[in-house]
This record gives sequence, C-alpha cells and structure tokens, in this order.
Amino acid sequence: MKLIVGLGNPGKEYLLTRHNIGFMVIDSLAEKHGINLNRLKGNSATGKGVIRGEEVILAKPLTYMNLSGRAVKALVTEFKVSLSNLMVIHDDLDLDLGRLRLRREGGTGGHRGISSIIEKLGTGDFNRLRIGIGRPLRTQEVRDYVLEEFTAREETEVEEVISRAVKALETFLVEGIEASMNKHNR
Repeated sequence: MKLIVGLGNPGKEYLLTRHNIGFMVIDSLAEKHGINLNRLKGNSATGKGVIRGEEVILAKPLTYMNLSGRAVKALVTEFKVSLSNLMVIHDDLDLDLGRLRLRREGGTGGHRGISSIIEKLGTGDFNRLRIGIGRPLRTQEVRDYVLEEFTAREETEVEEVISRAVKALETFLVEGIEASMNKHNR
C-alpha cells in the first residue's frame, strides 16, 4: 500500500494559495481516479482506492502546514505504511513556478511542514514531490507570499504543473521512485 500526502492548510481562505499546491495535486489525482476524500483518519481527509492496479491512500492533513508531522505520523502508523511507500507533496520556494522535482530523501529545505514531518518520523528518509512556486519580490514577506493566491497570469502554468505532478505520481505508484525521478525530473 502506498500513502500519498499533499500538504496545505485547511479552510476556504487557503484553498487556492501557493502553500496549498499539495492539496491541489491530491484533489486532481483523486478526481482523475474517482477517489473520494471523505474519511477522517489521522487528522487528515483521506480516501482509499486503486490507481493503475496499486492500492493507495490519498491524504490532506487538517493540522495546518506547520504541524503536518502529527498527521503524517498518525497516517503512517494507522495504515502501517513503510516510509519507502510514503510520498509527500509540497510547495517549494527554491523552484521556479511550474517546475517539479522528485526526491527520495532530504532535509527540510526551510519548509516548516517538512520540518514537522521529519521531527515526528525521526528521519528525512521519505519520498517528496516538490512543486515550484517561485520566490516573492524582495519587498514581500515569504509568509504573505505563500498564503496568497496564484495570479490569473499564473493559472495556466499551475494547471500544467498539477497535471505533470499527477503523471509523476502515477509513475511512482507503478514503477517506483527511481523511474519517476528519471522520467519527470527535468
């Protein structure tokens, strides 16, 4: 069984913000494969289904970004998922808007949600799908930037990267992290 967790913040006011790109990818993957995210497990909205023959749990933590580790730890424990079968999707300031990068392991990269997960799991040895949101202008605070919605000019690029992220996740589910990295990291 694989567990795919998209990071974000619950609530309508955060729905289309940069920090919620992980939620957006989960919603797109769930819609494409007819998985309802209507069960509450481990402080997360979850849905269980089959994608390309692989059993999967999709999850959106409801703990707010900076406390994502609580939810991820609870899900890993509840579903008895090995960390090699965990994929965490999150926004990344260090990647330009529209870029994505898969990794097998790593540090926090300054991301508080990832920091929380590493703290609660006791390791950084889990798969990540980083989705670029770019950096704010020098005059704008990072906190304000990640909590603002994408602009109308950015919408097409956001839709395209979400579509590419869904394909990368499908590859991960069927062929594993190496194949997904080889096919989708560019």
